[in-house]
Formats: sequence, C-alpha cells, structure tokens
Amino acid sequence: MSRKLFVTTALPYANAPFHIGHMMEYIQADIWVRFQRMGGAEVNFVCADDAHGAPIMIAAEAAGQTPQEFVAGIAGGRQQYLDGFSISFDNWHSTDSQENTELAQSIYTALKDAGFIDVRSVEQFFDPVKSMFLPDRYIKGTCPRCGTPDQYGDSCENCGAVYAPTDLKDPYSALSGATPELRSSEHFFFRLSDPRCVEFLQSWTQDGKLQPEVANKVREWFVTDPDGSGGLTDWDISRDAPYFGIEIPGAPGKYFYVWLDAPIGYLASLVNLFGKQGRDVQAFLADPEVEQIHFIGKDIIYFHTLFWPAMLHFSGRKIPNNVFVHGFLTVSEEKMSKSRGTGIKPLRYLELGLNPDWLRYYLAAKLNAHVEDVDFTAEDFVTRVNADLVGKYVNIASRVSGFLAKRFDGRLSAELGADGEALIAALQARVPVVAELYETREFGKAVREIMALADQVNGYIESHKPWELAKVDGAEAQLHAACSTGIEAFRILSVLLTPIMPRTAAAVADFLQVAPFTWGDANTRLGEHSIGRYQHLMARVETEVVEQLFEAPPIAIEPEPVPEPGGEPVAEEISIEQFAAVDLRVARIVSAETVDGSTKLLRLVLDVGEPQPRTVFSGIAAIYSPSDLVGRMTVMVANLAPRKMRFGTSEGMVLAAAHADTATEPGIFLLEADSGATAGMRVR
Repeated sequence: MSRKLFVTTALPYANAPFHIGHMMEYIQADIWVRFQRMGGAEVNFVCADDAHGAPIMIAAEAAGQTPQEFVAGIAGGRQQYLDGFSISFDNWHSTDSQENTELAQSIYTALKDAGFIDVRSVEQFFDPVKSMFLPDRYIKGTCPRCGTPDQYGDSCENCGAVYAPTDLKDPYSALSGATPELRSSEHFFFRLSDPRCVEFLQSWTQDGKLQPEVANKVREWFVTDPDGSGGLTDWDISRDAPYFGIEIPGAPGKYFYVWLDAPIGYLASLVNLFGKQGRDVQAFLADPEVEQIHFIGKDIIYFHTLFWPAMLHFSGRKIPNNVFVHGFLTVSEEKMSKSRGTGIKPLRYLELGLNPDWLRYYLAAKLNAHVEDVDFTAEDFVTRVNADLVGKYVNIASRVSGFLAKRFDGRLSAELGADGEALIAALQARVPVVAELYETREFGKAVREIMALADQVNGYIESHKPWELAKVDGAEAQLHAACSTGIEAFRILSVLLTPIMPRTAAAVADFLQVAPFTWGDANTRLGEHSIGRYQHLMARVETEVVEQLFEAPPIAIEPEPVPEPGGEPVAEEISIEQFAAVDLRVARIVSAETVDGSTKLLRLVLDVGEPQPRTVFSGIAAIYSPSDLVGRMTVMVANLAPRKMRFGTSEGMVLAAAHADTATEPGIFLLEADSGATAGMRVR
C-alpha cells in the first residue's frame, strides 16, 4: 500500500521576502517529498503565508497600505523563489483566508467546549506614546531566566525560555522606546497546564515523534522547580484591538494571537487544495493511514511540540506523526544578519546565473537528521560542486557518450561483459541503502554514498579506457560494452540524485530518451536502447561568480547612447554558466569543397582532436576558395546538436564575423586560432 502524506514547512511571516534560511528549509522538505513521490506515495505538500499580527499591521500603516495590500505585495513575489529553486509545493495559501478563519474559530470553540479556555483579567503593557497595548514582540527587556538583555516579550533567543511580557526585567517599548505602563485587560487562555494536557503532551513528545535531542529539550519544559515555578503554563491566545487577525467568537474587540491561527494555516492550505481538486478533506484526515509531517526550524519548537499538538488533540483532530526540526543556516560560521551583510539573497543567486541544483546539492550534502546548523562558505561550495558534480558525476556521461554516438549510432548494448554486469549489480545493491538514508533525512550520508558509487564507475571507465579501445581493431564489442556500462551506471546515479537535483535529472532523462525517473528505475536496465546526443549538462562553478553573492549588486545607471557595434545591438546579457555551456574548440580544416546545388555552402572536414573528423557545412563559399582553407586553424562550436541538411548532416558550426548590413559593409571573416594552438583545444 502506498503512503499517504500531508507535509508542511513552517509558514513564512508575510512582512518580508524569502531569505536563504527559508530556502534551506524548503529544499530539505522538498528533497524528502520528491523521494516519497518517486516511490509512489501520495503527497500533499502545502504551505501558506503567515499573514496576521501586529508587526504586519504596523508595517502596513508605515507603508500607507491596508494589511491586506501589504501582504499581497509580499505574497506576489513568492513564486519566483519557489520556481527558481524547484520547490514542488502542491499548494500555497494564506492564513488571511476564509478557510483559516473558519478552522481557527471551530478549533477554539471545540477547546472552549472541552473546558480548555479560561478568561482572566490581566495586567498588560500599554505604550503611552502609541496609545495601544503592546504585542509581545514589541516589548523588549532582560530575560528573567538567563539575564540576556534586549530579548522579546514572549521568548528568549539565548536560552529558549518562554514567559509573559510582564516577567521581563527593565522592559521598554520597541515602537517608541517609552517605558510601558501596566493596564488591565481581559484575555483568553488555553489551559496548557491542565493535567489532561500535561499527561497527553508528556506521552506524545516522548514516543518517537520527535528527534531525541528535541524530545530531551521538550522534557525540560515539564520540570517544576522547587519553588513551584516552571512546568507548563497556560497560553495567552488573545490580543486587543487594534489588531490584524481573526476575531474570537463572541468577544468583540478581541482577536486570536497570531501563533494560534498560524499553524492552523497548514490545515487551511490543505482544505484549499482539496477544494480545488473536489476531494473530501475530512475523509482524508480521518484516514488512519495518513501521516502528518512538519518540517520546522529549531527556534519554533515550543509552539509546534506543545501548543499545536495539544490544540489538535483536544479539539478532536488528527495530531502530527512527526515534527522534524533543523538548525540554522550560517554563512562562514556567522549567523545571518542584514546589518552585517552576512546573508545570501536567493534571488541574487539566481540573477548571477548559478545553477539552482548546485545549492540544493550543497545543502543536501550538509543536512542530516539532527538539529545541527549548516554553514555555507564560498570556497567549500565551489570545491564540492566542481569535484563531485562535474568531476565525478557529469564526467561519466561526457567520457563515454561520444563513442556511442559516433561508433554505434547512439545505441546501447545489452551485453555489458562480466565487469560491466558486476558494476551494475554493485550499484543496484546499494539502492536500498540510499533509500533508507533519504527516508531518515540523512541527506549528507546519501550524498556521500552516491559519490562513492560514482567513484566506482569512474574507476571502471579508467580501467577499460574506451578512448584506447576505440583505436584497436577488433575491439568494437569491448568498446560498446564499456560505454554502455558507463551510461547504465550514469542513469542509476541520476535516479539516486533526482530528489536533490530535479532539473539535472530531467535533462538526463531527456538525453537518455526515457520517461521521468521513478525510484524503481534504479533497479532496471536500459538494455538495447537508443539515447540522444549528449549535450553539456553542467559547467564548473567559478569562485569569482560565487563571491559576488556577498557583494552588493551594482547600481543600474542609464548609459549614454552609443553607436551599435558591428551595425547591430549587443545581445541580451547571459551568465557565465550559459557561456560555459557553449563548447568552443580549435579545429584544423582537413579539407574543403564546394557543395553541388549550393552557391553559399562549403563542406568542411574538421579535425577537433577526436578519433573521427567532423563534417560541417558553412556559408562562406562567396568569400573563401576551398583551396585557401585547407590547413587553417579556426574555431568551432563543438557541442551544437547535429543538423540534417539537404546535402548531409552538419556536426557543428565554424565561427566567422560579419557586419549586420552586408550590403554596405560586405565581407565574412573566418575566426582563426593563434599560432601554437592545436586541434581540440578548448576556447575559454
């Protein structure tokens, strides 16, 4: 029976664009989700904007917008991040929605009916300058537990303690700087200290649903100190108007605290998705086979391991099967900071033309099932991408595909020989190991396992030396078997890497002329199968480009009008990666001849340092005589797809310069390599 999964990531607060920390969490969850889908699981992967709360209300006021307008502006920029890094959410919604309003009010009513809601008059901080009760996050002071200054009014970032704002020492308003005044207000509380809650949560948090280190941390929150303090305390779930949020039923001027309705946004997004699909969401959630999985950061453990499961359980709803917690992303071992400029902007990464699969792979190589911080350094990123992805993985296909195309018309052999069969068997024997590592979120170990397999494949190619077999008469069968084994192995590695590098996997499937990969494909063989012509899959990453991630992008200045070079405008800007994908090679013209039936074309035979010369048709017959070209060194595009023409197949393109207006500026000028260059050298 295939698994049924309801998977979420933490909802981003809708007051700013995504940062790289968001992308790390989404990539981690997306890798796990893609692996599950490849295995045939039904996955409902959802998220939403956390759209309520005083910070958004205050930011919207400062921007001269309504809260809804402000949130819409932030939400409108989300998709470019998600698409850019191949995050495969099935639905993206908002907590400021009808579904979330109905769910929040319904859950609250159920909790109230079950006796878990108290109403109490409390003293609350009031800002005399702003004339409003202060939200917890706008009260700062010294932590009452560890003494760390400048902590927020609801929790300490240093020790993780959760407390009431009135517990802070030396409090002040983060909005005006004024010392807040205590005033009475009627508030609503969820009775987290109720013995029923304590008993349930002690069991739920310690029965394997959490990572061991998380369960140990949560256990501390149940401990009561000798003086009677500590232990679980009731949770203030209400805020006074003015507030942007969901009104509490039967309580005019009172709103749900944003942390009550935010996690309910997970359910609201699922309801919204099922509504679009015409499915019964209640039947889905009532199915005991359905697994509810949450991926979150370590800074919001308290809300997701205490309040959230308790709210669900005591309102009669399905509780999470697992809450998977990860650490923070640091840059060169520094916590990301806007003021210090130590963050990485995801859109800047994409603007620089850096391959999104590179970042997915790099993060995967560092992620594990524990709550550990992940550090990004430019040098390590460049080394890992170039050594693993280019030097080990992509290198396999580039080393053998050319021989298959030229000597065997792109067709694989089913006969791999004893060594080939042994290699494929060795790779497939490790597929269950990699699967278990994906399942348990040990992505770093999975990457190391896959790269160890890639080393085996490269070792096989080195030992069989297809470039030497190609020169030996009577070694066709051995050459065919060696190259076919290389492609079969490359396909298996590509299947194993698909959850991490979906774009690359799609390009590989296209090259191999097969359907999108499933996990089961790792245990199959292509056999006698025709593949496409190999196209450059991945270029090396350059340190200079990665370092630009940490530099402010240049300010755009409107240029003065200048004459168009060569009579035509410069083409659109491309990235260094796009340029590197064009394989330019020095070529020696072995022979040249006119083409019957054409006054423009010459048939050139070119030596590009390969076992067999290439034929290229070039439209230079009006300028060059064939006899003048023989022996000259020129430059050609070596990885251009072959083009079938009326006169034959052209296997590349030689480069020449010409003015845009050849009527007034006649002439075509073949590019030449300087003396000393030899056939096959790459132009960089």
